[in-house]
Amino acid sequence: MASYILRRLLLIIPTLLGIMIINFALTQFVPGGPIEQVLANMRGEGDVFEVISGGQQDTEVEFESTVTGNNQSEYAGARGLPPEFIADLERQFGLDKPPLERFLGMMWNYMRFDFGESYFRSEGVLEMVWERLPVSISLGLWATVISYMISIPLGIRKAVRDGSSFDTWTSAIIIVAYAIPGFLFAIMLLVLFAGGSYWQIFPLRGLTSPNWDELSLFGKIADYAWHMALPVLASLISSFATLTLLTKNSFLDEIRKQYVVTARSKGLTESRVLYGHVFRNAMLIVIAGFPSLFLGVFFSGSVIIETLFSLDGLGRMGFQAALQRDYPVIFGTLFFFGLIGLVVGILSDLMYVFVDPRIDFERRDT
Repeated sequence: MASYILRRLLLIIPTLLGIMIINFALTQFVPGGPIEQVLANMRGEGDVFEVISGGQQDTEVEFESTVTGNNQSEYAGARGLPPEFIADLERQFGLDKPPLERFLGMMWNYMRFDFGESYFRSEGVLEMVWERLPVSISLGLWATVISYMISIPLGIRKAVRDGSSFDTWTSAIIIVAYAIPGFLFAIMLLVLFAGGSYWQIFPLRGLTSPNWDELSLFGKIADYAWHMALPVLASLISSFATLTLLTKNSFLDEIRKQYVVTARSKGLTESRVLYGHVFRNAMLIVIAGFPSLFLGVFFSGSVIIETLFSLDGLGRMGFQAALQRDYPVIFGTLFFFGLIGLVVGILSDLMYVFVDPRIDFERRDT
């Protein structure tokens, strides 16, 4: 097993390098950039997409009439600006160097975990990630844990009572829950329980209250749970449905196997058969998928949820960085998250071995 883990760790290097190369190359062809963002802010537009759109030609002509000169520039919105000003912006952002040189320098810094500073915040990327990490971890971890706590018992119950009225109406609820988009469910929760139009039961934004430091230990726990209730509930709705059906189908597959019939014929109780024999085999794929499910909730679902509930987490930060073309934040978080994702893939394999020691990836490879 040690050699298998070592090979997987070594594969992280070329995989992560490939991810960075592809994304860095794509950004060279994407319209807009940090310089266009600066020019947009100068003209009061505030959005790089407005600068690169065709609907701003009249504004460009009007802007050009206020600035002397007739220089040509490759940057949208730079018409009429002195070349020295554009060249100074390129030097500040490091865009005056060839793409290959910029990429190699960036990767050399990342190997030393030097992610640089944001173009527009004057703050280190690592500090920005570290500051927002608790929000995203809270959202992803609690949504995953609660999803498992509900889905596994419910899935087992549905498998045992397959075809009953309980299985039918719970399946109907699960299908409806899965069909509801997470952002729509989040908006509904805000409208109903966060003072939208009905009840002001839960807070509208933030992870803690302003008087957090003044609260007792129990008060801090209660305040934290109070703030996280709606975002976590909105995050787990889709994963809850998927995990419940996965648990049910896994148990049904195992219950119909011959070893279960043999165990029952020996006179074992149904509880002993279910939890002593079936559980470990049926839970293999469910429990081993915990790291990947947590990572999915941690990254994919956090952007919309964090935005709707005004949580300053990693998903919201990455989305804003993409809009602003803040390359250090984009590539720094991409490297950081890509590394975490690859490590989580190894942890998923280790979870398989932990749940069922009969699995041997090293022997399979040979």
